[in-house]
Amino acid sequence: MLPLVALVGRPNVGKSTLFNALTRSRDALVHDAPGVTRDRNYGVCRLDESRPFVVVDTGGIAGSDEGLAGATARQSRAAAEEADLILFVVDGREGPSALDDDILAWLRRSARQVFLVVNKVDGIDAQAARNEFARYGIRDVLAVSAAHRQGVDELLKRVLAALPESGDAEVLDDDPERIRIAFVGRPNVGKSTLVNRILGEERMIASDVPGTTRDSIAADIERDGRKYRLVDTAGLRRRSKVEEAVEKFSIVKTLQAIEQCQVAVILLDAGEGVTEQDASVLGAVLDAGRALVVAVNKWDGQSDYQRRQTEALLGRKLAFVDWAEAVRISALHGSGLRELFRAVHRAHASATRKFGTSEVTRSLETAIEAHPPPVVRGHAPKLRFAHPGGENPPTFVVHGNRLSSLPESYRRYLENFFRKRFKLVGTPVRFVFKEGDNPYKDKKNVLTERQVAKKKRLIRHAKRGK
Repeated sequence: MLPLVALVGRPNVGKSTLFNALTRSRDALVHDAPGVTRDRNYGVCRLDESRPFVVVDTGGIAGSDEGLAGATARQSRAAAEEADLILFVVDGREGPSALDDDILAWLRRSARQVFLVVNKVDGIDAQAARNEFARYGIRDVLAVSAAHRQGVDELLKRVLAALPESGDAEVLDDDPERIRIAFVGRPNVGKSTLVNRILGEERMIASDVPGTTRDSIAADIERDGRKYRLVDTAGLRRRSKVEEAVEKFSIVKTLQAIEQCQVAVILLDAGEGVTEQDASVLGAVLDAGRALVVAVNKWDGQSDYQRRQTEALLGRKLAFVDWAEAVRISALHGSGLRELFRAVHRAHASATRKFGTSEVTRSLETAIEAHPPPVVRGHAPKLRFAHPGGENPPTFVVHGNRLSSLPESYRRYLENFFRKRFKLVGTPVRFVFKEGDNPYKDKKNVLTERQVAKKKRLIRHAKRGK
């Protein structure tokens, strides 16, 4: 358990930039526009390897208790309440503001140790910038430029001197037994609501406003004796709809989360069915080769007739991923969560299953015996043997001759045959076909003297016969 340091301040003062500087990462989105960060984002500072500590980046407190601004402020206050030390970040170029005064008044009521961090002092008089905040009466004042790492080493030294040896903050571990689940989908389908319901707390900001989540936020949890890492991601929209630079960065974060997860849970809105954008999100998961579970959210708000219509629509639109299990849930009320986790377990077990070469080759022989490959241009491809080529997704390497002429329909037949034989659910199956090299390719046949003499006799005999 490590001590916790919270970064608090009004919007656009450089908290996320300082977070990235302390954690030596790019986990926090950084942009000139205010209000980019909304959810709490945790990371570990290991600049001093002997004394690591947890850093939490928070959204800017804008002075409103309504809407997204109010939800962001509640997340910041929650981070401050659990922190051992608070870094109150202010803008050294703009100087004190009325909003800074309000935040300081709240911090004093929190009874936590507070350091005043005057950011953005590059190119200006750092001492003058500090003097502008002298009326706050805070003893520990440090001038830094997070973007240029100016003053960060001194800040680290002062923070380590003030922190206790241990704390109550838990860090994301690298336990290989932990199942990594990414919740993906288009905006406003209930991803953050579902993650909050599973965690049992308001860990992510959930709002009716599309695009509320911008960062990919991870949280570890243990449920029924099993460990999970839940990753809430930003909603993916069509490229033609993406205009803001922040949203482009959010999409990159989401795609990275898909690549790093083991099981992707895509949320669909039961009231809207499967849209074109949902199909695009599914395509991103398939390109990454990740195990897939389809969660149809807001199922409790459907009538019997609407449910039948939705079922028929799902069957038609999701025919290309018919191997993925579809679960009906309500993120708001928590119904269907047990079935959702069972589907996740089955998909994870199938995606990470280990195979032996002998059983894979026998399965290939059985498939060929039941349905031989078709003849193409007078020759039938020969599939000789196969072996496992990897997991997540399960990959099988098939060796043989003329495999480049193997029809796509036969490749799909092999995929379905292996999926049925090994009872693989919720995961794509990939095949890699490798043709054996011809040992006589590009090798010139050099005749012996006896063969040359025989060839000449045959030529003379042929000429006499004419």
